[in-house]
Amino acid sequence: MGYAENRGDYWRGRYKTRSGRYGTVSDSTGGTVRFRTKREAERAANDEEAKVRAGRLRDPAASRITFGQYVSAWYAAQDLAASTLQNYKRHIEEHLLPAFEHAAIAGMTATDVAAWEKKERALGYAESSIKTWRATLHLILADAVEEGLRDSNPATRRRGRGKRAGRSRNRGPEKAVTDPLGILLLAERAALLSGRDDEFTAVVLKGYTGIRWGELVGLETQYVRSTSLRVEWQLYELDTGELHRCPPKDDSHRTIDLPPWLSGLVSDHIASTEPKPCSCHGLKYVFGGYRAANGAAQRPGPKLVDVARRAGVSTGTASAAMNHSEVVREATRVKVLAAAEDLGYVRGAGSSGELAAHWRRNSFATWLFHPSATGWYPKKAPQQARPVPLLADPWPGVPARGRNAAARAESCWLPIAPGLTPHGLRHTHKTVMVGAGVPPKLMDDRMGHEDGSIQARYSHVTHDMRHRLVIALTDLWEASLVARREMSPGSPVAALDRLLKVPA
Repeated sequence: MGYAENRGDYWRGRYKTRSGRYGTVSDSTGGTVRFRTKREAERAANDEEAKVRAGRLRDPAASRITFGQYVSAWYAAQDLAASTLQNYKRHIEEHLLPAFEHAAIAGMTATDVAAWEKKERALGYAESSIKTWRATLHLILADAVEEGLRDSNPATRRRGRGKRAGRSRNRGPEKAVTDPLGILLLAERAALLSGRDDEFTAVVLKGYTGIRWGELVGLETQYVRSTSLRVEWQLYELDTGELHRCPPKDDSHRTIDLPPWLSGLVSDHIASTEPKPCSCHGLKYVFGGYRAANGAAQRPGPKLVDVARRAGVSTGTASAAMNHSEVVREATRVKVLAAAEDLGYVRGAGSSGELAAHWRRNSFATWLFHPSATGWYPKKAPQQARPVPLLADPWPGVPARGRNAAARAESCWLPIAPGLTPHGLRHTHKTVMVGAGVPPKLMDDRMGHEDGSIQARYSHVTHDMRHRLVIALTDLWEASLVARREMSPGSPVAALDRLLKVPA
């Protein structure tokens, strides 16, 4: 039983920790608590002794551990995927340590957490981001509770607290989506911006399968089948620039059915590009980077592909007209040279060198996807946001490059889906499936989601379900081709031009 000890001008509480040993009631910093009355000291001492008997007493030295000290050991002890550890490290170093590094972990309060959250919000961070960082803080402090360093978790969000108005902010803005025609037009524009057909195939594949970005970049040729593709791996881009090969999110390995037209599009792409093993993984990937590994692709000026499109010939023909004029007709050579002069093309200046092995998420989104969706290049210091300058012919316009491109531009693109992101194509695919009446079980299977409900456990995906989905996706694709053909019967993107030429 605890007791009170008179220390002259205050009372202190004493309690039995084990046989022959006594402790003193202390605060979160380890300092002795000074009570005004004997009764208060006795009550506190009895409470502490009760904790000893229940096995919940904290070591006074442990109570002085700071958040910074604890989280360093906590992070080192985690055995998680590299991508998850990277995210935790970013949350901790950029948002938690600046606020709590020197705070005693036993002394952190719910008020401290609420004040930190309010400060982050005032700095302009998104509610979804703050929610994620708080979840990381909650996880860390939950482990501290488990280890006996605290009695409770101050990051636990209590129900019914805070402002009633404005709570919808926590849900975040609705994700932008598009429709099948939008997918087709986006894919065409992305290919025009990159100067090759690869991005056309990739955007269509993403829009009609809903695979994640890492799964698209990490799609190996060995997992592309005649009627399906297998999601076995993804490439996750770490802060170091390394592309880490790891299982898909939540181990969502799955087989995705492909309509014949989509399977053919991907197969034709692989046959024409003949992927080689990359230097980073030694594996063959369906898609590769579009910028040069040595930075040559960033050199200003029009490229050979621009000349070819302007002249209405293939890149190989344009190259032959300039370097081996004897193998092409004179009319073709004149047309190519005229196109080169109009564009200000200089042989050798636009050489792209060796392409990078893989896309980079930010580069793809910034310079290909965002301009395709909005018709504008984003603001990127030192340049302001600006419309994509286009040469009007052939439709839908070919991006003008090089010096004075804006002055030579004859038109610009209208927006297709402002706010759409590459991940928004995943939302688009789910939305399209909902509209087509696809059973929830098949949608979850295709998206790599898992529904733990009883209803989901007793429902199963059948061959007939898969067949109907393939037919529905084919109908949507063919309708989008008809709509695109009505806009213009051809396309400067070779892969799409072939599709448009096929009789309806």
